[in-house]
Amino acid sequence: MVVLGFVLSGLIGLSAYFLPLFQTAATATAGPGALPNLNPVQAPSQPFTVLLLGSDDDSKFEPGQLNTQSMILVRVDPTTKQSTMLSIPRDLWVQLPAHGMGKISWAYRYGGEQGAIDAVQSTFKVHIDDYVWIGLNGLVRLIDKLGGVNLQVTNPVMDDYYPADLNAGEDPYGYYRVAVLPGATHMDGVHALQYVRSRHGDVRGDFARSERQQQLLLAIKAQASHVNVADLPSLASAFNGEIKTSMGLDRMRAMLSIANDFSGPNVHHVVLVPPFTSEGFAGDQSVVLPDWDRILPMVHQTFP
Repeated sequence: MVVLGFVLSGLIGLSAYFLPLFQTAATATAGPGALPNLNPVQAPSQPFTVLLLGSDDDSKFEPGQLNTQSMILVRVDPTTKQSTMLSIPRDLWVQLPAHGMGKISWAYRYGGEQGAIDAVQSTFKVHIDDYVWIGLNGLVRLIDKLGGVNLQVTNPVMDDYYPADLNAGEDPYGYYRVAVLPGATHMDGVHALQYVRSRHGDVRGDFARSERQQQLLLAIKAQASHVNVADLPSLASAFNGEIKTSMGLDRMRAMLSIANDFSGPNVHHVVLVPPFTSEGFAGDQSVVLPDWDRILPMVHQTFP
């Protein structure tokens, strides 16, 4: 789970040449031939919160005019080894700082990552320590470089209007049919993206998609546990600007040191389904309306 914050974040803004050296230094043990740890980093002991952001960044959108199609708030407590993933509906109707009422997905378009952070902090009354942003091709490349992911599909997808916009030169407004059948399956990056991005043909709409996104994060974490330090340069160089993060090198190394502590029942999933939210309209906009009297007490059990 922490991998979107650790592998998704940890492998990007890093130097493809120096990351293996730092990572080896952080994990090397004393003994003949061991690489001395010249820059030790203490593993984090205090809880922290990371905002994970995903955008459709195909040619339909100007680079500075992207919405966030996915927003997941992640809380990690290194002491108790508990973590929580909270999926925020992209159509949640909120007060956007300095912009009035709007969908929370618009905050990134108005103010980039800081705009998204401000919107989440002001509406959910939480503190965010770091962020990670990823585009469509960034997710595809990450999964392909990991060798694909293993998923148990319990919520099949049948979408006749899936966007055909992944590659440059394609009609960004075209579409095609995708189908993901139930059962155990191994997915490459393109098919994993289809699984978590599809919005049509599911009566539960974005709520079901949020659950699929959280499921994929855990699958990425499991697959990333097999990555060798020698693989990191090719991973880092593959993203080509498709991932951004606020984390510095030392913070990434510290987080990577605890990533494997979080799995199974220690990972808690929260999706803001009814009665926490309801579908409605704001003018001519189809939106998700929050019930803050229910949401805030539940959120503040985990997120300060």
